[in-house]
Amino acid sequence: MNPIMATRYSPTIRRRRLSAELRRVRLAARKTSEEAAAAAGLSKSTYSNIESGVKKRPSVPEIRAILDACEVPRGREFDEILDLCRQSLERGWWSRYRDVLAARFVGFETEARRITSWQPVVIPGLLQVPEYMRVAAQACLANPQEIRRDIDARMTRQRILEDQDPPELCAIFDEGALLRLHDHPEVRRAQVKHILEMAQRPNVTVQMTRAAKLNPGAGGSCVILEFPHAIDPTVVYLETATDGIYLEEPDEVARYQQLVNHLRLVALRPGETLDYLEEFHLGP
Repeated sequence: MNPIMATRYSPTIRRRRLSAELRRVRLAARKTSEEAAAAAGLSKSTYSNIESGVKKRPSVPEIRAILDACEVPRGREFDEILDLCRQSLERGWWSRYRDVLAARFVGFETEARRITSWQPVVIPGLLQVPEYMRVAAQACLANPQEIRRDIDARMTRQRILEDQDPPELCAIFDEGALLRLHDHPEVRRAQVKHILEMAQRPNVTVQMTRAAKLNPGAGGSCVILEFPHAIDPTVVYLETATDGIYLEEPDEVARYQQLVNHLRLVALRPGETLDYLEEFHLGP
């Protein structure tokens, strides 16, 4: 095993890697989960929750017992897996905003190499300006303190685009997200200007679907998160009223990748999108 440290460190990713490594060493030892649990002195449910990732914060002694049960010799591999456990126990900055952010999603987003976002209703979060965030938050949050926390969390989240090695962002959204700002013309103008500026960056691509046309993404939003190392499989995030749904099965991921590819074909091309935004939504 050689877990490579990424520029943008995410305990969420380390926890997922830890689960994969524990499964790998158990299978290499030719043990069932029940046998590994018994040898490690753990209950079946505790062991299952650790290996599957249901238990978010397994202890170092538990992981050491599992490695001994799977006969992993003391040395580099043993130490690296324990390091993964220690790293997974740390807390990302987003843990402070669990009341307004989907913490697990931000944990994945922080370490993604490529982020593909389809938003049929709102502007993609990584491209929102504070004025837009405020209007959007006021539509569903009544508490001024919650609105301030929501904006602060979202602006902090956007800092990944300022990193020395930022992720590649492919943002596709529907024109309706801008048309809904009819009563907020200054907010719309600020938002469009920001999109035009961000689209000049080499790592940001923006495409827009026209509100007057049906498209294959009418069923809802999705975000596809791809990571720099093969040990971290692609994740599809579907937003819900709580933390959201995370898809990792290859056939499910492929279905959403195909959906996004279709959206790219029916949307305005990147250059056409910017020209349209400049002419019809920014104006003279």
